[in-house]
Amino acid sequence: MRFLLTDEQRDFARTLDSLLGAAGTPSAVRSWAAGEHQPGRDLWARLAKAGVFALAVPEEHDGMGPLPLELALAFVELGRYAVPGPLVETAAAAAFLHRLGDAEAATAWLPRIAAGDALVGLCPDGAPFALDADAADTVLVVRDDTVCRTETHGPVQPALDPARRLARPLGGTVLARGPAVTAAARHATDLARLLTAAQAVGLGRALLAGTVEHVKQRTQFGRAIGSFQAVKHRLADTLIGLEFAQPLVHAAGLALAADAPSAGAEAAAAKVAAGEACYAAARTALQLHGAVGYTDEPDLSLWIRKARPLRDAWGTPAECRARVLAG
Repeated sequence: MRFLLTDEQRDFARTLDSLLGAAGTPSAVRSWAAGEHQPGRDLWARLAKAGVFALAVPEEHDGMGPLPLELALAFVELGRYAVPGPLVETAAAAAFLHRLGDAEAATAWLPRIAAGDALVGLCPDGAPFALDADAADTVLVVRDDTVCRTETHGPVQPALDPARRLARPLGGTVLARGPAVTAAARHATDLARLLTAAQAVGLGRALLAGTVEHVKQRTQFGRAIGSFQAVKHRLADTLIGLEFAQPLVHAAGLALAADAPSAGAEAAAAKVAAGEACYAAARTALQLHGAVGYTDEPDLSLWIRKARPLRDAWGTPAECRARVLAG
């Protein structure tokens, strides 16, 4: 398959790149990690005005979608700038509510998601913690064939990524039961894997770009370390991994848009490739930055500490590989 982005899609990605490049996301990430959500919500509102969340919501609920491929392009940029918050979860929750067929719940939440007025968590079956439950307006919790909605949670737990705040959802009101919940949860998981893969590609590209600039400036033995062949090969391997992952993200977006039978397997394949490539980019950045890569003060740490959680979110590499093999 040969796939090229349209001019409109490229312009949309460039618009988000420009918006986020001027938004000072590292400051918002550090505030989010400290439990101060307002800077992150302000950024969320700007993204909503750009139409990001409307891409996850159908037109009948004031959205522009669902458009999985365009969402994936947006999430590459969100990953590139390490935007905090339950981004994937909110988009996946929109997909879940749309597929669930509960008109009351869809009418109550989908227009708010499209407008950027609601942060919605989604806790998949078997997951003990919800991401950013303390910031979310509501959390959807799936257990077997039942989905509940709750606004209460236990104590916030630390995570490897300081901007991914975890809490155990408590109580809740049953929204629906039955096969429709299972089918909607499966579709939401496929979309979440696609968007997590897109975030990982963007994050990996940001890490690679920052590392390339660093090795041009850092010197050893009277030369920039970027001139050494071993360093060049390490960076080239990192780039190749990210370049190979990108088409899989595009293919999964197209498959989800067409509701193809292979969509779940393709989303899982994209998740594996992008997650591993991003994690490799983080390890490369850590090694080539030297001691500074191990400290929290530089903004580099905000990106490095996201790589491993993204690799394992919404299905570990082993789980996603099993999904690919299942077809």
